[in-house]
Amino acid sequence: MTTTETASIIVVDDQPANLKLLEDMLKVSGYKIRSFPRGRLALAAASQNPPDLFLLDINMPEMNGYEVCERLKSDPELSAAPVIFLSALNANEDKIKAFHTGGADYITKPFQLEEVQARIQTHLRLHELQQTLRRQNDQLEELVNQRTKQLQVAVRRIKSMYDQTLRALGGALDLRDNETAGHSQRVTRYSLEIGQAMNCNEEELGELALGASLHDIGKIGIPDSILLKPGKLSPEETEIMRRHVNISHDLVSQHLFLSHAAQIVLTHHEFFDGSGYPQGLIGAEIPLGARIFAVADTLDAMTSDRPYRAALPFRMAREEIRRCSGSQFDPDVVQAFRRVPEEVWSRIRAESDLETYSHRIKSCFTTP
Repeated sequence: MTTTETASIIVVDDQPANLKLLEDMLKVSGYKIRSFPRGRLALAAASQNPPDLFLLDINMPEMNGYEVCERLKSDPELSAAPVIFLSALNANEDKIKAFHTGGADYITKPFQLEEVQARIQTHLRLHELQQTLRRQNDQLEELVNQRTKQLQVAVRRIKSMYDQTLRALGGALDLRDNETAGHSQRVTRYSLEIGQAMNCNEEELGELALGASLHDIGKIGIPDSILLKPGKLSPEETEIMRRHVNISHDLVSQHLFLSHAAQIVLTHHEFFDGSGYPQGLIGAEIPLGARIFAVADTLDAMTSDRPYRAALPFRMAREEIRRCSGSQFDPDVVQAFRRVPEEVWSRIRAESDLETYSHRIKSCFTTP
C-alpha cells in the first residue's frame, strides 16, 4: 500500500524555476517526484507509470492544464489520482472551470510552500482512503458473488430434492389408490400446459406444479375402506373423503416454501359458481392455480379407467369441460385449455402410462 511519505507525484509547469522549487521542496518530504514542462510529456509518462497525485499548471503551451486534466479524468487508469491546480489565475471562473474539469483542489500563485505541502498531504491521505475503500468494496463484491453462486447452487439442490421428494410422494399416493396410477404426474403436466397457455410466469408455474403434485397428500389420512371402496360412497363416507382437502392443507402449509402451493391444495375442489368445497368460494376468490388445476384434474379423471366405467376419449372430456364453463370452471381457464391441441393431452397421457408401466416392471425385479 502506498503511504503519503512514499507517494509518487507528477509536477507539470512550463516555468523551470517553479519546477525546481517544487522538486526540492517535495523531495525533502520523501515524495517521488517527476517533473515535466509540457502536458503531453506528463500524460505519456503517467500512462507508463501512473502517479498518486498531479500538481498541474494551467497556462502552458501546446496543451493547457484544463485539457491535461480532462485527458487524465477520461483515462480509467489515471482518473482516480487527485489533481491539484497551481496557477497565477485567481478569477472565480478560472477556479470553477478547474473543478469542472476534474480538479480536486486549486492553489493560487505565488504559493506558500507549507500550504502546498499541507494540501498535498491531505489529498494523498484522502486518495489512500478512497483506494482502500475501493479495494474493500471489490473484495466484498467478489465475496458476495461467491456466496450468491453458492446459495444459488444450494437452492437448486434443495428445489431438486423437493421435486424428487414430491414426485416420489405423489407416486406413493398413486400406488395406494390403484384407480389413479400416474395421476399426480399427469395432472401436474396438464396444469402446467394450461398455465403456460394463460401466460403464467415462472413463479406461478412453479407454485402450480407444487400444488398439483401435493393436492391429494391428505388421502394418507383417509381409511382404506373409504379410499379404495369400489362403489358409490355414502353421504357419511363422502364427508370423510372430503376431509382430505383440509388434511392436505394442514400438512403442506407447515412449510414456508410451500405456502402458495398450500392454497391451491386447499381450494382445488372449489367450483367457480360457489358450489364447491370446503369454503364455497366464488370466482376470483379461488386462487388461479386452483382454478387451473380443477380443469386438469377433471380432464384426468374423465380420461382414466374407473371400476364403474371405461376411460372417455379426450374429445368427450374437452366437450364436457366446455359445457361446465362458468359453473364448475373458470371460463378464462377453459378457453386457455381449449387452445391446447388435443394431441398434447394424448401425448402426456401416453408418456405417463409408459413411465408408470416401466416403474412397475422395475419394481417386480427389485429385491425387498
